[in-house]
Amino acid sequence: MTHDNTSSSSSGARPDQGADFGFRRVGEHEKAGLVRGVFDAVAPKYDLMNDLMSGGIHRLWKAAMIDMVAPRSGQKIIDVAGGTGDIAFRMLERIGEDVPVTVCDINAEMLAVGRDRAIDRGILKGVEWNCGDAEALPFPDATFDIYTIAFGLRNVTHIDRALAEAKRVLKPGGRYVCLEFSHVVVPGFDKIYDTYSFSILPWLGQVVAGDRAAYQYLAESIRKFPPQDELCDLMRDAGFGTVTYRNLSGGIAALHSGWRV
Repeated sequence: MTHDNTSSSSSGARPDQGADFGFRRVGEHEKAGLVRGVFDAVAPKYDLMNDLMSGGIHRLWKAAMIDMVAPRSGQKIIDVAGGTGDIAFRMLERIGEDVPVTVCDINAEMLAVGRDRAIDRGILKGVEWNCGDAEALPFPDATFDIYTIAFGLRNVTHIDRALAEAKRVLKPGGRYVCLEFSHVVVPGFDKIYDTYSFSILPWLGQVVAGDRAAYQYLAESIRKFPPQDELCDLMRDAGFGTVTYRNLSGGIAALHSGWRV
């Protein structure tokens, strides 16, 4: 999630190409603020809504992500767009608190939720909280062994820039793992999923979080996200090697993995 100042092509700078905000086309410089507004609104109910949205299955998907990453004590780990701390806390359960997991999120409201959750759980060390942009991470080159991002990549303005930043901050041989809503691959199930996404989900957003529009955006943003094979191509274009993906729940979500070579 980032913003670019719109510039004219006559100045020599790249003109604003526009960006998808759900099904709407907005200026690149507008998207970050619009996305931030969505997550400011839903931050206090974000994890509850994840349970309702997925029937609790997102917990199994995140467990599958941690299994894929297989973190080890001593590795430096960054979780991007992980403000509520859900992935970081799961990492700590595996590796302990000796080497902190770095959480980086552009949204201060989400980070505040994460810090509060950590205190409530008695986690007073083991997580470092940073407010930063996935497209311009505030860390030096080759800092981390593992980079994870769960349900955050579809909200950035430029996926290619976020992937380039992921590669930059990973050490050679480091691993990139992305968990994201994806495209259903089971014939017939896509129609059921569409009905749920565009009828029931916004209604749940209104009833539980008091924000129908935010969950309408979330449903739309999933449909605009690149399909599994296209995301693999983008990862390869960014310089990742041994790129693979694994569908979860018939493609409702997918785990993508690549290595910095």
